[in-house]
Amino acid sequence: MDHSAEDLDLVTDCADRIVRDALPTRGDLDFRMIELLFFAYREFTADADSILERYGFGRAHHRVLHFVNRNPGMTIAELLDLLRITKQSLARVLRQLVESDFVCQVAGETDRRQRRLYPTEAGRRLTLELSRAQVRRIDAALTADCEDARDVAGFLYRMAHDRKSARDWFMRQGINGGASGGSR
Repeated sequence: MDHSAEDLDLVTDCADRIVRDALPTRGDLDFRMIELLFFAYREFTADADSILERYGFGRAHHRVLHFVNRNPGMTIAELLDLLRITKQSLARVLRQLVESDFVCQVAGETDRRQRRLYPTEAGRRLTLELSRAQVRRIDAALTADCEDARDVAGFLYRMAHDRKSARDWFMRQGINGGASGGSR
């Protein structure tokens, strides 16, 4: 590989500022949970990603399908608040899901400008396929000991409940970090 003189200057210019020692796993900060969450999330999403690829979809499509299936009739505004994404990002993803017949937009009954989102039968089937892949991974990781599932659910609940939209969702869906908050 040929390097220009400019590239070589960039390489040597920083030689006196680089750090060669890795951050320790446990030091001022404990990196264990950060890395466990990172790799767990990577594998958790990989199962669904391989299914989504068949449709030319990504994780944003998955999130929209998931929440529209969990709350048919939700408004675009509610979905935007829940997902914390821009209208532009949602518009692109939603257009693809509508054009592919996975989601339908229906005008609101009292306010015709309002758009309510509903899954189609195809959208329901795809969501269940994606969810089954993820549940298999969760079930394989959890032992039969229900106490472990409650501990994990409690931890995840505490990690995720800072935003009002998440707390409201948890309350509406009966999700809590206690004994009935497990994934099973």
